[in-house]
Amino acid sequence: MKEANLHSPLITCQAKKHNIMNKNIFNVFESRFPENREACFIETPNGTTYSYAHLEKETARLARFLTDAGVVKGDRVAVQVEKSAEVIFLYLACLRAGFVYLPLNTAYTESELNYFIENAEPAVVVCKAQAQTFFENAKSDSLLHVFTLANDGETGTLVENSRSTDAEFETVSCDTDDLAVILYTSGTTGRPKGAMITHGNLASNGLALQEAWEWKQEDVLLHALPIFHIHGLFIACHNVLLGGSKMLFVEKFDSKTMIELLPKATVMMGVPTFYTRLLDDADFNADVCRNMRLFISGSAPLLEQTFNDFKKRSGHTILERYGMTETGMNTSNPVNGERLAGTVGLPLPGVAARIVDADNNILTEGVGALQVKGPNVFKGYWKLPEKTAEEFTADGYFKTGDMAEISDSCYISIVGRDKDMIITGGYNVYPKEIELVLDEVTGVKESAVFGLPHKDFGEAVTAVIVVENGQTAPSEADIIKQLKLELASYKVPKKIIVVDALVRNTMGKVQKNVLRETYSELYNQ
Repeated sequence: MKEANLHSPLITCQAKKHNIMNKNIFNVFESRFPENREACFIETPNGTTYSYAHLEKETARLARFLTDAGVVKGDRVAVQVEKSAEVIFLYLACLRAGFVYLPLNTAYTESELNYFIENAEPAVVVCKAQAQTFFENAKSDSLLHVFTLANDGETGTLVENSRSTDAEFETVSCDTDDLAVILYTSGTTGRPKGAMITHGNLASNGLALQEAWEWKQEDVLLHALPIFHIHGLFIACHNVLLGGSKMLFVEKFDSKTMIELLPKATVMMGVPTFYTRLLDDADFNADVCRNMRLFISGSAPLLEQTFNDFKKRSGHTILERYGMTETGMNTSNPVNGERLAGTVGLPLPGVAARIVDADNNILTEGVGALQVKGPNVFKGYWKLPEKTAEEFTADGYFKTGDMAEISDSCYISIVGRDKDMIITGGYNVYPKEIELVLDEVTGVKESAVFGLPHKDFGEAVTAVIVVENGQTAPSEADIIKQLKLELASYKVPKKIIVVDALVRNTMGKVQKNVLRETYSELYNQ
């Protein structure tokens, strides 16, 4: 493999590092807020605005309220609510107070949530009103309070109970290595793992992206991503905060709304689905993009056809980048320079990347396992020290689980995953978790789950099943109905195929590569 030092052809890909003292990430944000604190931070489609002054006061109020309620530094605060400005303030308040923020996907079922509460042992849960009773009955000795927050972000017990609290709070001192966030990601056993993200991880990665993407205070981000995920919460919001800039805050993606707001924006971040759906709208054209500086895509592979069609229609070349829950962003195509379809660009400032073979020998050519190292890489998996140790090399590189290759000019291309992880609509799904549930369905003898190319989702979760001898195959609709009781909707297979037997190699391992090849055109028909 080549050196991405961009100056020397050695054996690792390395870009220059930031030499910045990182403590509480909120202090880093605040040091870069606009001098005029009345400047707009968030604007919603209905015209409601929130200034940086409001941000400072509301985060102080919420941090003080939760501290007075008995939450202390290092305690986890689990949040499962719909997107609103108030959720951003709650997140920042947790950082400010030294709490560990735990965002939970709004699609998680009660079965999944029970695991997260038991494993993470939060001191506080903030949820929708209809989920309050469930969380109050959760089996957790650590849970002190359950507060509610409505979709409007303006009602619920969190807002109502904290309204009279003084907006005075001194930001808690945190070391670089102190935990800021736990994000759950799927694991090889089918049980999600809690990735421990530190204040230093967040600060280093945010500052690297500011440099790489040439973020300016004048930039306006069009934000339509969910905020329980690294893409919408860290990559999007942190760039705005570190830039002291503004974002147009949309509850969810809708092509008509996006087309209406794009002329007011300069930057948009999205998953490939955003771009395919804009292209499907006849009203999307170059004039709509007249003020745009940058379109960024990530969280799932962007098809080359989408890349080319978008450039032809809008006049803009999408910038694709690569990251993961455990590391934040690792690479990016350049703002100034060639953006290549099918590649995720160059290592970010401070990030080293290399490709190795099965024996951990560094490769100079061909496909191998991608490993990364830098201040962006997480601290480890919550309560899983042995698993953490397995995922790092002796010299400190994190094993991403992705297979990649690198060009002579150090552009990295992701070619697959050695752990069969599926990325669908920007969410990570591990097949084993779905297979465990599928195999419990009456009439199902065994199953195999894999991802297939899909125009909208990047990859679609797909399953093949073998029926128990002498039994009638359950209908696809019945299986999906049962799975939806146990799994978040994005994990449920789009299609379920009945086969006589699973294809295996001589060692008895299911050959998912053969399944992917066999059904590769399933969603193109």
